[in-house]
Amino acid sequence: MPRTSIAYGSAALLGLLLWTATAMLGKRIEPWDSPHYWTLAYPAAIGLCGVLGFVFPERPWRWAFTLMFMQLLVMIAGGSGFSLLPMGLILMAALALPGIGLAYLCAFVRR
Repeated sequence: MPRTSIAYGSAALLGLLLWTATAMLGKRIEPWDSPHYWTLAYPAAIGLCGVLGFVFPERPWRWAFTLMFMQLLVMIAGGSGFSLLPMGLILMAALALPGIGLAYLCAFVRR
């Protein structure tokens, strides 16, 4: 299996597990509505972006975006509507920025 496929799969699986657990623990449809989002889940997501950037240093922004955008799948699977989808996509992109920064930093350290 190509290394890129492993990286995408890892980012997607970690994101799916993290955001599903966050939504379930908070008893919410959308992970960012959970009381655990800002204190536990989001910092963990940024940390995971750093780990992925270190392990897979080639264009590490991809892993951060993949991990963060898995929230969308969790929200759709949970029954969230599409009325605020454009705003949600913008928010997810903004939330990915610190993860992208840490992923690049960790990729730089590895090199």
